[in-house]
Amino acid sequence: QVQLAESGGGLVQPGGSLRLSCAASGSIFSIMTMAWHRQAPGKQRELVASISRGSSTNYADSVKGRFTISRDNAKNTLYLQMNSLKPEDTAVYYCNAVQISVWGQGTQVTVSS
Repeated sequence: QVQLAESGGGLVQPGGSLRLSCAASGSIFSIMTMAWHRQAPGKQRELVASISRGSSTNYADSVKGRFTISRDNAKNTLYLQMNSLKPEDTAVYYCNAVQISVWGQGTQVTVSS
């Protein structure tokens, strides 16, 4: 059974950067399409970025050019590098193993001065 654990969230000023990590247990990480989602207070959860087993990537328009999703299959870890952060990026960020619909517990990102 795959389990996911996010880390790296926190409080950052507008224009700052954060790097989120998602550690996966189990042996099937490398064949999974993985994704980052986020949910802001009072809003629906939305897809931020995804990466296929072959490392093809897709991004929401709102984060293109600012966020980068990547994976290290040797470490069973998914990453989200977030640059030029804006207050509207404030949310709980979740990682997701798409094919098996497994989710992490989430990590809070707050962008505020």
